[in-house]
Amino acid sequence: MASARMDLRLDEAVKAKAAKASALLGMRSTSEYVASIMNEHATRVIEQHESITVKDNIFDIFIDACTKVRKPNKALRDAVIFSESKGIK
Repeated sequence: MASARMDLRLDEAVKAKAAKASALLGMRSTSEYVASIMNEHATRVIEQHESITVKDNIFDIFIDACTKVRKPNKALRDAVIFSESKGIK
């Protein structure tokens, strides 16, 4: 059973729509419907922000590039010196 409470202010039309949707889905209450929607959406948002999905062989190409690291060239060393002199971190 839920133990946390949340108060919401909704437009009447939104509240009516949620009540109808919860009834159509056979839920016990509008609160149950809203809580389930919040939980599903929050789960998706968190997954999108806490994981990275790459297609095809992109990861293999990335790992290959990381393992074949070369020494920095003069242009890169100059860029580091320049950025440090300007206080860029």
